[in-house]
Amino acid sequence: MTPVHTTPVSLLQRLGEPTGDAWEQFVRLYTPLLYAWASRAGLQDADAADLVQEVLLLLIAKLPEFRYDPGRSFRAWLRTVTLNKYRERRRRAALPVTSDPRAAEALTAPDDPEAFWETEYRQNLVGEALRLMQAEFQPTTWKACWEHLACGRPAAEVGSELNLNPGAVRAATFRVLTRLRQHLAGLLD
Repeated sequence: MTPVHTTPVSLLQRLGEPTGDAWEQFVRLYTPLLYAWASRAGLQDADAADLVQEVLLLLIAKLPEFRYDPGRSFRAWLRTVTLNKYRERRRRAALPVTSDPRAAEALTAPDDPEAFWETEYRQNLVGEALRLMQAEFQPTTWKACWEHLACGRPAAEVGSELNLNPGAVRAATFRVLTRLRQHLAGLLD
């Protein structure tokens, strides 16, 4: 399947100019993850929000030079950038050190599929992708897919409710899933 211009891999490639749709989509996808990392590191809500803003400001400068390498993890690079900004912020603001030594460790946790980071990353990414997909499709198409796939309702039942035939419900589900796979291509490594 060939990705189209709005897939995440091409999103990363289009971030050379951090304005417009590409940057807006990037911010929607990654802000919840950055915030979760900051909160997990022990920052209060306001400090976590400040750290996210600092990371995003840094990314505005770094992403025009960033070249996506399919053999490396973009998420690991982003986590490193976030960790470095967290450490810099702690030094600069002389924030009190938490008594929990695992606070900074949360940002540097290894890629372990059972670890919190993997679960948190996937939940945030998929959640944001689903919100983007919902906005991209007509309400009837989205509802047909959601009711049939997520709720497990038969296509005939969903179709009857939405005045669609069962084939149209299956086609809507296929279109949304295909677009979702394109959207997540390269980000779920």
